[in-house]
Amino acid sequence: MKHKIIEEIEQLRKEFYKISQYIGQNPELGHEEFKASKILSDELKKHNFQVELGTVGLATAFEAVFDSGSPGPSIGFMAEYDALPEIGHACGHNLIGTMAIAAAIGLSKALKEVGGKIYVYGTPAEETHGGKVTMAEARIFDHLDVAMMVHPLYRHEKSGSSLAMDAIQFEFFGKPAHAAAAPHEGINALDAIIQTFNSINALRQHVTPDVRIHGIIPEGGKAANIVPDYAVAQFYVRAQHRSYLNELLEKVKRCAEGAALATGTRLETSFYELSYDDLNTNEALSQAFTDNLIQLGIKEEEIHSKESGGSLDMGNVSHVVPSIHPYVKICDQPHACHTNEFREAALSDQGFEGLMLGAKSMANTAFDVITNPDLLATIKEEFIASK
Repeated sequence: MKHKIIEEIEQLRKEFYKISQYIGQNPELGHEEFKASKILSDELKKHNFQVELGTVGLATAFEAVFDSGSPGPSIGFMAEYDALPEIGHACGHNLIGTMAIAAAIGLSKALKEVGGKIYVYGTPAEETHGGKVTMAEARIFDHLDVAMMVHPLYRHEKSGSSLAMDAIQFEFFGKPAHAAAAPHEGINALDAIIQTFNSINALRQHVTPDVRIHGIIPEGGKAANIVPDYAVAQFYVRAQHRSYLNELLEKVKRCAEGAALATGTRLETSFYELSYDDLNTNEALSQAFTDNLIQLGIKEEEIHSKESGGSLDMGNVSHVVPSIHPYVKICDQPHACHTNEFREAALSDQGFEGLMLGAKSMANTAFDVITNPDLLATIKEEFIASK
């Protein structure tokens, strides 16, 4: 049966190539991905998926379902398709979105013989405002038995971990004054920002090695001869686990609160992007995916373990349903994501072959979950134990 799934995906090779190239050559920022959302959902409709657009109020999100009509597990494939400012699809989301629908369509051709349901979720704005966060909070993934997505990279990597992340903003309000004639009449909001950075830098000595704190000053005053009465700092605060991040964030907030007290400014704190949870990889599901990669011709020694680094909104999904987020190779050089070189790799023929490999392995892994009750039981037992 797996051979049939692979054959079905191969038969649509030209269509999948056109779709991935179209998305790649028409990059759209988060929550503006109308072209990408349409071409992906339209292709699913052609293959008898029932599609709902604008899921949970997100204009460019969608939910597509193929029901076999027989009882069985519910499989979720996550599609991403937002681009980065200025450099386009330099994270390969044109491949990710197409990969998800390719896996789903291939699997659907065998589903009537084995039962179950396939769901494809179009999840916008992964790079910024995390569509999966909103969708997970709306609990639309809760019914799934497993969830999967595959990301392109310069080498094959197993699903690993990611850092939980909060995007916190500090606004300081002071009082303007002439910086030379009457500085004593002013309250310097920029000083509060600088004190906040200094306090956070002192805090770094007393956090665990996995922590990452990095920030910018989007606004720090208008002119050098005016005491800044308004200044803003934005930080990403990351840690290996959400529980520790929650503790850490309170310490970071106190750094800003202390700066406000010291300078006499008023502080307002907010989150300027949605918060991401750490990725809770389901190892049983991950091993099934790896086994399928090997069956498709990838040597075991070519599949590396994933080291944590960035943050993913797939992390939020992984805390409500057993999930994986592995990587497939699309280039021979170690090009980093979010670079011009990686964008070109995602548009290359080699990049497309990575798409096809990922789609086939995801579809075959889903087939294993549907047809092997022991595997599904192991996946669920592990997930319950990890919570």
